[in-house]
Amino acid sequence: MQAIRPATEEDLPVLQDIERAAGKPFADIGMTAVADDDPPPLDTLREFLHAGRAWVYADDADRPIGYLILGIVDGDAHVDQVSVDPVYAGNRIGKRLIDHAVHWAKAQGLPAMTLTTFTDVAWNGPYYERLGFRYLTAAQETRGLREIRAAEAANGLDQWPRACMRAELVGWVSD
Repeated sequence: MQAIRPATEEDLPVLQDIERAAGKPFADIGMTAVADDDPPPLDTLREFLHAGRAWVYADDADRPIGYLILGIVDGDAHVDQVSVDPVYAGNRIGKRLIDHAVHWAKAQGLPAMTLTTFTDVAWNGPYYERLGFRYLTAAQETRGLREIRAAEAANGLDQWPRACMRAELVGWVSD
């Protein structure tokens, strides 16, 4: 049975494999630097795991095929990474993982969820916009989001248009 569950230590290398696979479609649209980017290190994934903010979407054999790691930035939940193996694209796995994170964030009393994304990539900004996220202006970005964007720029991600997005959790519609 397919289900969302907390990630385990044994899952962490699989999450890196998912990240590598999820990066490959970026090469098809000329974003090879993104496609070739290394996945989060095991130590980073482990930090999210120990904080209780790393979840996987597991297939019928309980093997992860998607994952989400969630940070806390300036009092809001922040999607640090959500990735799905492209073999399973179109099955709303990413949406289910985000819904799960929203449910967790609401239970913690957090008011909103943020993320950073590529604005012109169909499965990034436009996708999150359809889910209910809205783009933030530079003036609306919190200090923590500006720091994240600065780190992304330092890593070369600003070669392509990027932005911060935010969704209020009150009224969030889950599948």
